[in-house]
Amino acid sequence: LIIDEAHERSLNIDFLLGYLKLLLPKRPDLKVIITSATIDPKRFSDHFEGAPVIEVSGRTYPVELRYRPPEEESSDERDDPLQQAIVDAVDELTGADRGDILVFLSGEREIRETAETLRKHKLQMTEVLPLYARLSPAEQTRVFKPHAQRRIVLATNVAETSLTVPGIRYVIDAGFARISRYSHRSKVQRLPVERVSQASANQRKGRCGRVAEGICIRLYSEEDYEARAPFTEPEIQRTNLASVILQMKLLDFGDIEQFPFIDPPDRRLIKDGYRVLEEIGAVDGERRVTRIGQQLARLPVDPRIGRMLLAAAKTHCLREVMVIAAALSVQDPRDRPLEKQQQADLAHAPYRDERSDYIGYLNLWQEMENQRRHLSRHKFRQWCRSGFLSSTRVQEWHDIHTQLRTQLHDMGFKESEKEGGYEAIHRAVLSGLLSHIGLRSKERDYLGARNSRFHIYPGSGLFKRQPKWVMAAELVETSKLYARTLAEIEPRWIESAAGHLVKRSYSEPHWEKKRGQVAGYEKVTLFGLVLVSRRKINFSPVDPVIAREIFIRSALVDEDFHTRAPFWHHNQELIADVRDREAKARRRDILVDEERLYAFYDQRIPPGISTTPDFESWLRKAAETDPKGLYLSEADLIREDAQGVEKHDFPDALELNGVQLPLEYH
Repeated sequence: LIIDEAHERSLNIDFLLGYLKLLLPKRPDLKVIITSATIDPKRFSDHFEGAPVIEVSGRTYPVELRYRPPEEESSDERDDPLQQAIVDAVDELTGADRGDILVFLSGEREIRETAETLRKHKLQMTEVLPLYARLSPAEQTRVFKPHAQRRIVLATNVAETSLTVPGIRYVIDAGFARISRYSHRSKVQRLPVERVSQASANQRKGRCGRVAEGICIRLYSEEDYEARAPFTEPEIQRTNLASVILQMKLLDFGDIEQFPFIDPPDRRLIKDGYRVLEEIGAVDGERRVTRIGQQLARLPVDPRIGRMLLAAAKTHCLREVMVIAAALSVQDPRDRPLEKQQQADLAHAPYRDERSDYIGYLNLWQEMENQRRHLSRHKFRQWCRSGFLSSTRVQEWHDIHTQLRTQLHDMGFKESEKEGGYEAIHRAVLSGLLSHIGLRSKERDYLGARNSRFHIYPGSGLFKRQPKWVMAAELVETSKLYARTLAEIEPRWIESAAGHLVKRSYSEPHWEKKRGQVAGYEKVTLFGLVLVSRRKINFSPVDPVIAREIFIRSALVDEDFHTRAPFWHHNQELIADVRDREAKARRRDILVDEERLYAFYDQRIPPGISTTPDFESWLRKAAETDPKGLYLSEADLIREDAQGVEKHDFPDALELNGVQLPLEYH
C-alpha cells in the first residue's frame, strides 16, 4: 500500500495513517510505503514503531540560495517594501538568464498588486501570469502551454505541492501563505497570512531545480528562516472536527481522544467539535450519536449542511434547499475578474435578492437549468462564459445536487410538489447555522454569537439594506471578520430552531388580578445574543413554589382577588370589622400581621395552586368534605394581647338636633 503526497497532511491522510496504525498489528503481511517531500521523517518513523526512513534526492539540479529581505519602509507611503523587493529580485534574475520565474505570494490580492507593479515596470519580452483558485480554468491552464517569451508566474502555495508549473528556472519566495485555521473560541474559520514553515520554504526552493541549475531568492533574512517552525501544522490541529468525530463514532473507531493520530488534535478543538454536533442535534448530552446524527453521516456534505437538508424534508422545501446545500458545498460559481468587475456585476445582478443570497442561488439555478435544457453542451459553456460563470464549478454544483438528490431518495425523502416559501426555506437553512446569526449594532456592524463582531461582505445582496437580524453560511476572517452568503431572518425562527440551546432567565414575578395568575418576564438568549428581552409569561410553570407564595400573599392576604366563593365574602367582612375597631381605637395592633394570615392559607391550600382557575377548581372539591376550611374566625384575626374596644365609647351614630348621623372612624 503506497500513500503518496502525505506532505499535505490533510484530514484524510492523518485519518488513514491512524487507521493503519491500528491495522498493521493485525495484518503483518501488509507493507506500507509513505512518500512525502515535507514531512518530519523521524516523527512518522516513531509513529510506526521505528519504521525505516529512505531518502531519495530525485532528479534535481543545484539551487543557489539568496536572501534579500525588503528594506525598511521609506517616507513615501506609496512605496511598498515587499513590492519593491519583488521588482529588485526580478531585475537581479533577469541579468542571470531568460528563464521563467515563479513568485510565491500569500493570496489573490497580493498577486493582483504584484501583477500591476510588474506591468508598470515594463519588462521586455516578459509575460506576467497570475495563478490562483478564482481564475477560470482557461486562465489557469495557460501556465502549461508552450511559450516563446519569458514568463513570471505569480502563485499562491498551490504551486508548492499540489501543482507543478513547468519550465521554472528561478523562484522568488515572499515567505508567506494564507493558512486555514479554525478558532475554537470564536467558532470562525480564519485565513490569516502566516510565515511558511522551513519545510514549505525548502519545497518552494526545490521548484526551480527541476530543469536546470536554479536560483531561489528569499525575501526574508536567514535568521528569519532559522526562527521558523520546522514543519507546517497538520490540518487536524487547525480545523473544525465535527465531521471527523461523527464518522469515527459511526465507524466504531472509539473516542477521538484515543485514536492514534500522528499529531493528536487539541482537546479544545475536540470539545468544540462535539459542541457543533450538539448544536445540530447529531449527538446528545452524553455524546451518543442520535438518529439525526446517523442520518447526517450518510450525506456526503458537511454536517451543518446536512442538517439543513433533514430540516427541509420536514418543512416541505427539500427541492429548494437541495440546490442551496449543493451551492454551499462548492466554490462560488460566479466569476468576477479584476479587469471586468463592473460587467460581471451587471451579469449577476438579475439573480440577486435583497433579502437573501440563498434566494439568489435559487434564481441562478433556475436560469441555469432552463439554459441547460435548451442548449448543447458547447453552447451552454459559452452561455456560462458570457454570464461570468465558471462552467467547471457550475458542473460541480450540478453533480453534487444530483448526488444529494439520489442519496436523499435512498433515505426515503422526497421533494414536495408545492414550492417552498421564504420562511420555510430559511428556517431549514437556519437549523444548520445557529451559531452564525447576527444582530445589527449601532456601529453598523453585527454582534454575533459569543461576543463576536462581523461585517456583511460587500458582494452580498444584503450589503446596502443591512437588516436587523441575519444568518450567514460562513464567517471568514481576512482583513476583517466578514459574513458571506447571508439572509434576513426573524428572531422567533431562531428561538424555535434552537430550543435545545437557548438560555432563558426570568424576572419580576408578580400577581395580576385580571389574568388571575402570577406573571413574570422572560429573557431568551442564544450564545449571548438576546432574542427576546422582555416577554410576559405565566410564572407558575417556571417556579411553582414561588408562584404559590405570591398568589397567597398578593391575592389572598393583600385581598387583590376576585371570586364568588362564600369564604372570600365572609373573610373580607370579618377583616373589615377588625380594621374598623383599629380605626376607632386609633391603633394598628389589633389585626394580626400578614405573616399570620399567610400561615393560615399556607396550611390549608395544597402545593401547586397559584392561579384563579386552579384555586377555584380545588376549592369546589375541598368544599365537599370541609366547606368551612378557609373561613377565618375572629380568633384568627385578633392579636392575643390586643385590648377590646367598647362600643359605647365609640358609637356608630351621632344624634344632632334629633337626627341620627352615621359615623365612620379613620
